[in-house]
Amino acid sequence: MVSFEEEQAEAEALERLQDLGLSQYEAQTLINLIRLGTGTAQDITRINGVPRTRVYESAERLHELGLIDIQHTTPRKFTVTSEETLIRMLDIKRENTITELAECLEEIGPAQPQREQFGVWTVTGREAVSSRVEEFIADADEQIVYMTIDDLLTDEQLDRLQAAAERGVEIHLAGISEDVQERIQESVPEAELFETLWEWEETPAGSLLITDEETALVSALVDDISTAEEIEETAIWGAGERNSLVVVLRAIFTWRLNENQPS
Repeated sequence: MVSFEEEQAEAEALERLQDLGLSQYEAQTLINLIRLGTGTAQDITRINGVPRTRVYESAERLHELGLIDIQHTTPRKFTVTSEETLIRMLDIKRENTITELAECLEEIGPAQPQREQFGVWTVTGREAVSSRVEEFIADADEQIVYMTIDDLLTDEQLDRLQAAAERGVEIHLAGISEDVQERIQESVPEAELFETLWEWEETPAGSLLITDEETALVSALVDDISTAEEIEETAIWGAGERNSLVVVLRAIFTWRLNENQPS
């Protein structure tokens, strides 16, 4: 008898296999065969009623992908590859799919938004916001003003800041605890720390980023209504010299940075 934990693992595996491009029947056939190790179409069907015709179709596809082997006996037998080989082949499939998608997108056109934006745009989710921050840092040519809190500063952002410093970008940082200041200064010694007008960490604010006085992003931490225990991040961003968000933040921080300059 299959345990509850095994049922949960199977449901999760089926979902992930379909995320990687397998059909429902292909994913179920592979899972059934993993349970069996080796079996015929009838053996695979017997587990949970996958139609035998679908088993043959799915097995052929799985064989093409290198996920199972076929023994041409009567009846035919199927065997799953090792777990290591299975994961490696699925990873190759994922990488090939991403490569093909990148080539298609390149043919369609540049995947860059227009930099002159008169409104503001929203982005939700910690990973999505962090990716937008990394993108803006990577595109900066002259100046970066960045305020954030400990939990949101990632190693990838530090790498992008370090790369920006190496290409001569002026970097100003604030709103970070002493521990993280030390971490930043170890990775990006060129970064200058400045005092803000308010205690950033004592607000629900997440991050604030201005690059080249032309792009601006502000995020806030909010309660995730789907899970009471998690804190989600959402942000607004704008781009262009005349963008309202950019204009307001540029005015505030240009003045503040000038105040911090030695007389």
